[in-house]
Amino acid sequence: MAKYLLSIGLLLGTSVENLFGQSIQTDRPDQTECPFIVPKKFIQLENGFLVENKIKSSQTLNHPSTLWKYGMSERFELRLITELISEKTDAETIVGLSPVTVGFKVNICTEKGLLPMTSFIGHLTTSHVATKEFHTSYFAPSFRFTMQHTLSDKFTLGYNLGAEWDGETAAPTYIDTLTTGVSITEKFGGYVELYGFVPQKEIADHRFDGGLTYLLTDNFMIDISGGVGLSKNAPKNYFAIGLSFRFNTAKK
Repeated sequence: MAKYLLSIGLLLGTSVENLFGQSIQTDRPDQTECPFIVPKKFIQLENGFLVENKIKSSQTLNHPSTLWKYGMSERFELRLITELISEKTDAETIVGLSPVTVGFKVNICTEKGLLPMTSFIGHLTTSHVATKEFHTSYFAPSFRFTMQHTLSDKFTLGYNLGAEWDGETAAPTYIDTLTTGVSITEKFGGYVELYGFVPQKEIADHRFDGGLTYLLTDNFMIDISGGVGLSKNAPKNYFAIGLSFRFNTAKK
């Protein structure tokens, strides 16, 4: 998880501002998106492989889900999300590309006192740039404000507030997340998290998860995570592994 890298920077005597462009910062494996921006002219890929067991013996496989990022400036990045998924039920299995999502992240402010580091993420999910079985009736927007506090040399607190639409109805689903990150060593990080989805007209879906990250190099990180559903309508559980890396496209 990206949050523990902030603690590493502080341990090494690095200021918050100088963390931009240092070790890789990612939006996975937790559900709380981080406020950090990919360094200018870097391309970053965050890949995840997930198995999610849902209610009524159904299952979702992501193989993989990839978040593509490109740093336009120190405070702005472009984003693209592609997901190859399998939806399994007792009756059938559907495999294909889910609707492609495009978007951006913009950093609003760095951390100062009680003011958290804050960024805004905006996404738009296409309706028909996908396998036919996963088409939706409409484009689906989503947004989040992502915030983070440094609690100590080893601990951070992150949280998101936002909303998303499913491409079928006008009713939004509100999103809330709360996560704590810890730097176990200079290479290992961990987190535990509560998060939920609150539809405007249906029952809320609450979940809990946790995971570990390992920084192989400044530009390469692997992760493992898992979680369980807390409400009756939430998925039973999930397990995921991931690898994230970045490279500089600027001419040397």
